[in-house]
Amino acid sequence: MQVLDRTKIIQEISDLKKTYGDDRSALLPILQDLQETYGYLPDLVMQETAHALEIHPVEVEGVASFYSFFRRKEKQGKYVLRLCQTISCDLAGKVNVARQLENELGIKFGETTKDGMFTLEYTNCLGMCDQGPAMLVNDRLFAKVTPDKVPYIIVDCRRDFLKSDFPKIVPSDVRKSGPILSHDLKPGEGLKAALNHTRAEVIGIIRESGLRGRGGAGFPTAVKWQLAGAAQSDKKYVVCNADEGEPGTFKDRYLLFHHTDMILDGMTIAAYAIGAKKGFFYLRGEYLYLKKYMLEALEIRRKNNLLGKDIAGKKGFDFDIEVRMGAGAYVCGEETALIESLEGYRGEPRNRPPFPVDTGFQKNPTIVNNVETFLDATLICVKGAKWFNEHGTEKSKGTKIFSISGDCEQPGIYELPFGITIAQLLKEVKGENAKAVQIGGASGKCVARKDFNRTIAFEDISSGGSIIVFGPSVDMLKVAINFMEFFVEESCGQCTPCRDGNVKLLEGLKLLEKGRCSVTYLNELMRLAETIQLASKCGLGQSSPNAFLSILENFKSEILGRVPEKA
Repeated sequence: MQVLDRTKIIQEISDLKKTYGDDRSALLPILQDLQETYGYLPDLVMQETAHALEIHPVEVEGVASFYSFFRRKEKQGKYVLRLCQTISCDLAGKVNVARQLENELGIKFGETTKDGMFTLEYTNCLGMCDQGPAMLVNDRLFAKVTPDKVPYIIVDCRRDFLKSDFPKIVPSDVRKSGPILSHDLKPGEGLKAALNHTRAEVIGIIRESGLRGRGGAGFPTAVKWQLAGAAQSDKKYVVCNADEGEPGTFKDRYLLFHHTDMILDGMTIAAYAIGAKKGFFYLRGEYLYLKKYMLEALEIRRKNNLLGKDIAGKKGFDFDIEVRMGAGAYVCGEETALIESLEGYRGEPRNRPPFPVDTGFQKNPTIVNNVETFLDATLICVKGAKWFNEHGTEKSKGTKIFSISGDCEQPGIYELPFGITIAQLLKEVKGENAKAVQIGGASGKCVARKDFNRTIAFEDISSGGSIIVFGPSVDMLKVAINFMEFFVEESCGQCTPCRDGNVKLLEGLKLLEKGRCSVTYLNELMRLAETIQLASKCGLGQSSPNAFLSILENFKSEILGRVPEKA
């Protein structure tokens, strides 16, 4: 039991306020740093944090309980082993790794060893879907973990061999590059090209390119920038959504490491276009090992006059970027939930309207775009709209960067033009024998072989980038269960349709697994799923039944009539 020094805690919080600020928005980073110091968040630490930020202790407790990476109990191991439980790692043999971890440590998942060395937990997607099973040991990432590797990892922990100030980045294979990934730009080149134009001209170039948000929803980027630029306010913000949490998605992890400056150029171009002076880079908690790289890149840009005052010699153009870490909440991929998190609240989506472009961070105009969108914007400012429009379709311009995993010979990162058919994509990745493909991750749709002639584009099947291939032997009911378990765990619980409805859908899938679900009840569940889509507050609930409905529709004969378990 730690003996806590109140005076020391107060001084620590005071020092952290100098770094992060003294308003509510500093809450998450302060708690993250204090947890790093104490190993968990003691009551006294949370109480003093509340007093220092002039908010009620209950509010701090509410925030700490919302995010899965905050720990409220001291009894947790020196090494926390988090094994990815999402579908791509399942297909790669996660179950065998889980069993071996339990065998070696003598504990079950959710438990801590008696010597206090190890805690065993499941976690959702670690962004290593092409190299599963994946495991996070504190902030060290392990890919392609097999049962025979488990004892060696544990021995290294016991010897403290895993301690490192600079964790190694595990690369992903780029199987196919296109005009975006094979660019030859130097840091600042895209930004300087944009600064040769007026703000209105920059937005005009983006509009002419037809660039739409690469996160999946496909909102026109120029419209978002135009609205924020036209909003009347002394303060405006640019936010990069790097909270890549969709199961099956790992492209951003690669982009953040290998195309860092192009992304930061894109944020700075957006700041110039809308008149913002401050940016936030919201990096998902599972990518903590990337934070140091990002901070170093930002510091180099400041030294090279690509951030700070009078950027690149442009008088009066001042802009800087702060890295903020997520704390384990998939729902923060939704832009208003992300903004709530930045403000120091639970990541619960807001009612819309108003929209972030006029009422965003701290009620100021804010644009939120994802990593790939900012990268594309940078290249467009140098190479032009015509260059960008050489690929894609009439309504889906350019190329898309895909994260492809599952039952194919060549998983990895692919840059392919919008409008490609699923059959063509499967040929590229050597997965032609697939019986189904999940387009868009857990929140997307499961497409059966009969529909492999459909195209991946905003006007047909939209995708934020996640493609999971299911081979002939995959049990599609188990796939549906895995996805619904994910949504039950990740729902913020704010609205009833999502909070309670997803639980009912999962219960129905478990009945199907046991052979105890009638067609009548199944039809009721499908109607419930449609209600959840219509009545949920945000994109999580509106899309969570997608896989449930599409798998049942396409594989009903495979799923119905299971032999009941013996009593």
